[in-house]
Order: sequence, then structure tokens, then C-alpha cells
Amino acid sequence: MSYAGSQALSDRFGGGHFNSVAAHSSRFGQFTDYLKTAGIRDIKDVEQSTVEGYGQLLADKVEAGEMSVAYAQNLLSSVNVTLSALRGDEAIKVSPASLVGERSHVRTEAPGGIDRVELQTASANMRENGLERAAAVAELAREFGMREREATLGHLARWHKEAKQQGAINITEGTKGGRGHEVDRWVAVTPTGMDALNRALNTSPDGSKNLLNPNETYISFVRGELNSGRAHLKEAGIAKYHDLRAAYACERYQQLTEQAAPCVTGELLANRDADRQAREILTTELGHGRVDVVASYVGGRK
Repeated sequence: MSYAGSQALSDRFGGGHFNSVAAHSSRFGQFTDYLKTAGIRDIKDVEQSTVEGYGQLLADKVEAGEMSVAYAQNLLSSVNVTLSALRGDEAIKVSPASLVGERSHVRTEAPGGIDRVELQTASANMRENGLERAAAVAELAREFGMREREATLGHLARWHKEAKQQGAINITEGTKGGRGHEVDRWVAVTPTGMDALNRALNTSPDGSKNLLNPNETYISFVRGELNSGRAHLKEAGIAKYHDLRAAYACERYQQLTEQAAPCVTGELLANRDADRQAREILTTELGHGRVDVVASYVGGRK
């Protein structure tokens, strides 16, 4: 698939623009690697949702601080260009900016879900519509600051055991960049967090350690049930699952500093030393590598 893409690009650029062809080919090669992991071996099987799924994985890397927004957008742009060259049309095309977004921005508005009534409404509607696992992901994201992937792939029985024995869980599965098994990421378990863990464990399909069915891929879960749950989040006033992660961060920030987060108040009220210490703690609890990324969850320091 990678070779076919290179040939199509050479034809598109008339045998010239060698640097452009080489750059697009290299980036498209990363996309074909992704396709293989998704079980796709023929470009003809690539659909709009396939590219969007790739974009979500890139967005996760941007969020984790492991990839710049610019590079993620370049990767998606090369997919657009190369697929157009291969197909001879633009029937499959995505907006790089809308998929990977501006993950380095400073949050200026409070995220939905700080008020748990909103989450309870969304979760109840999801369960009424047969989306029990999506509801579990939303609740785990809110109570432990997890990413969607982490909530989906986490070893639920181990978490439950850790919660009862240690009062905290270590988030390792589904983390970005393979850091999960190298760096401890313990998050305390509150009573509402224990309730969320119990519901998730009861929701786990037979024969599974997590929220996926034994023969189900994470990508298909994202495209299916998790995507269907987004409408219920929005109806309850929560823009997306990621906002629940930010809601956790804002609540935790207030616990650590005894002041509401800057994105909630519109200004920094906490003592600057307390603010700095809280951001360092949140960097670890959220699974990030850079403390400045926390501004996209709780707001800036000005």
C-alpha cells in the first residue's frame, strides 16, 4: 500500500517535486502501518471512518504531548493528498484541524461534567439506549481523569482489587507512548470512583478483562458504541468525553489548592506555589509528560 501511494504521488506530480513526494510518501507510510494494525491490507477498503479513526489516534498523541499539532496535521494532510492521488477523487477527505485540534490551548471555560448531575443524566440515557459500556467509559473518565482508551482497555478486576486494598488504582493499559508499564500513575479512589469501578466491572463482557468484547478491536468500539454515546453527552451539556477528564482535573485542582480552577473563575485565585504544585501532581495523574499541558484542563496561570 505504501509503494502504491508513492507511485500515485509520482504520477500526480508528473515525476517532479521530489521533496514533496518524499515527504508525503513518508507520512503516508505511517498511515499504512496503522491500516495493517487495523487489519486492512487493501487501500480499496479504506473508508472515511478509517481516516477519522487514524485522526483520533493522532489526537491522542497530541494530547499526551508526544506529537505537535503541526506534525499531526501534516500526517493527515498527506493522507488526504495520497488518497486523492490513488483514487482520482476527493471522496475521502478529512479536516486535519478539526480532528487533531489545538491541544496546547489554554482552557478558558469550565468543562461540562464538573457538576455530576450532568454526567448522571448522560450515563442514564446511554444505559437506557443499550450503551452501558460507553456510560462506563464516561464515568471512569470523570472519576479518574482517564482517556477514552485507558478507560476502555483498563484491567478492571486488577483496578477493583487495588481500590479495595490500596485505596488507589494504577493506570497502565491504554496509556500513550508505552509509558504505562514504566511509570506508576496512581489515582486515589473516592466513593463515587468506587461506584464507577463496580459498574464498569459489572458491564465488562463475559471473557474480557476490560470493556471490549473478546473479539472486538478498540477502533471498532470507538466507531460504534463510544461514538453513539457522544450525542447523549452533548444533550447533557458535556461537549465530549475529554471534557470529563478536564472536569476531574478541575475538581482535583480545587482539592489541592482550595481554590477553583482558573478556567472556572476566569482568573488565578490560588497561591502561585500551591498552583504550581497542583499542576505537577495533575501532570502525573493525567499521564502527561509536560506540566504546561495541564493548562488545557484547568486554565492558565495569569
